This record gives sequence, structure tokens and C-alpha cells, in this order.
Amino acid sequence: MRNRRFGSLATWDSFLGVMVVAVFAYSAYFVPGFLSSFNISQAVAGVSEKALIVLPMVLLIIAREIDLSVASMLALTSVIFGVLIQAGMPLSAAIAVVLACGAALGALNGILVALVGLPSLVVTLGTLAMFRGAGYIILGSGSVNQLPDSLTNFGINNIGGSPIPWTIAPFLVLAPVFAVVLQKTAIGRRIYAIGGNPEAARYSGVRVRRIRFWLFVTSGFICSIAGIVFTARLANARANNAVGFELDIITMALLGGISVFGGKGRITGVLWALALLAMIRNTLGLSLIGGDTQGTVIGLLLIGVLLFSNSVPRIVEQVRLAKHRSAAKVSR
Repeated sequence: MRNRRFGSLATWDSFLGVMVVAVFAYSAYFVPGFLSSFNISQAVAGVSEKALIVLPMVLLIIAREIDLSVASMLALTSVIFGVLIQAGMPLSAAIAVVLACGAALGALNGILVALVGLPSLVVTLGTLAMFRGAGYIILGSGSVNQLPDSLTNFGINNIGGSPIPWTIAPFLVLAPVFAVVLQKTAIGRRIYAIGGNPEAARYSGVRVRRIRFWLFVTSGFICSIAGIVFTARLANARANNAVGFELDIITMALLGGISVFGGKGRITGVLWALALLAMIRNTLGLSLIGGDTQGTVIGLLLIGVLLFSNSVPRIVEQVRLAKHRSAAKVSR
């Protein structure tokens, strides 16, 4: 069962890889400026925060949970970060406080979902508005623009002489860690077990509530890292940062083969989906197609993925049954 499941995922990963190559080839040939170092740097930088946040989102969806508050946590931690720096706190201390705040925000979601027993969809829909509102209460409609040079240099500089920006570095460090934890460790197997059948996992001795709680804490912690990266990249902190990021992040996870019903998926497919969505948005932007239209395209892509993921298993099962019936007739 495990090998067959991963075999189908490998096929989906291959399909996503082909799509990435196709979009890249089209953009390189038909879209002026796509292959320029500046555009590559901007495209990679533009996806830095989403790439970070999709990592814990993958674990949550596999465990049959979801966190709709991720963009609001990013914005609130960005506001806290900016206010602390504005108040004169040293950069290293401000980073430590913001990371702790992010973990605390995630813990609030975790308590309400794992301990109180509320549905994560409802809880994080509520905290989505609450965290965003808290950002406005702290900073209002203004912004913090006076940031240390070391922070803004991190946000705008590239690694060495390459077109790869420093803002993607946290993702490059954390992505292998998440992949190994999910695919190669006992905790990863327990996350799959929870997503496959929570009751069976509980009766097997898996501490379902504890794992769910720490998954939400991890989500908040990673969102705080994304908040710091976002603040550095845009050189400002404000309460309306990252509005609408949830759509892209969830689309990346589902497009990457993570089942909305839990218990299925791998990080590798999500990486392909991340590259595909980044190139689609970049290509649309270079073609002078606005953000609203881009959001419409991403939304349609998400709906298409859900329809495809629901219909294909049924088609495969019907084909299997047809072959079985045909084989039975031949044997007679």
C-alpha cells in the first residue's frame, strides 16, 4: 500500500516537473526579460516567505488540519518586529522576541484545536481576522521604515555573485529538514498515521493531540521567520503585509500532491508546485497582467487541482474494475 501510494505521487511529481519545464521554456522564449539575472532574483525573492510557510502547512494538511491564519501571523510578527526595532531594541534581541511571539501565536491555534477540540478551519479563520486586527491595533495604518542596514542588506542582496537572494536562504536550510522529518523519522510516520485515520492512530498509542499542538506551534514559529524575511525584503513593517498569501500557500500544498483529506503527500511535489506557481506569477507579471487577474488564475488552478484529485482515483478504479471483468470473461 505504501509503495503504491508513493508510486502515484512520484508520477504526479514527474507531471509537475514536466509542467515546470514547459512553463520555463515558454517564458524563456516568448517573455522578454524572463531570463535576466534581475528578474530571476526578483522572482525567487518574491516567493521566499510563501516557500517557508508552505513547509509547516504540508505537515498540517497531511495530519488533516489547516492553518488559514498564516499570512496574518506573518503580518503581526512583522509589526511586532518593526515596533521593537523602532523602540531601540537590538536586532538580535528583537529577532528572538519575534520568534517567541510567532510560536505563541501558533500555540494559541494549537490549544484551541488540539486541546479544546475545535475544528482548525473555524479556529484559524477566526484567528486570521484576530491577528490581522491586532497588527492594526499596534501600528494602525502606518508603517515602520527605519530599519538597520544589516537587515535591509539581507533583504536586497544576493548570495555571492549569483542571482539567488539571501531571503531564500532560510527556506533552503529548512526544506531538507522538513523533508527528512516527514519521510524518514518516527514523527513523520505518526503524522501520516494521524491523517490516514486519527482514531486508529490514537488507539495505536500515537499522541494525536500533542502532535497536532506542536504542528501549530511550528507553523507560528515559521511564520515569524517569514515575517522577519518579509520585513527585510520590503524594508517596512505594516499590518497589511502578506494579504492573500493563504491562497498561494494552500494551492502550492494541494498542487504538490498533498491530499486535502490527509495522510498523503511529500515535500518533493510541493517544491515542484512552488516553482510552477512562482514562474506562472512571474510570467503573468512580465506580461503586464495585474495581481487581481493573477489571483484569479491561481484560484482556478486550485479548483482544477481539487477536481482532478477527486476524479482521477475514481477513473483509475473504474479502469481497474473493467480490466478485472475483462480478465474474468477471458478465463471463462
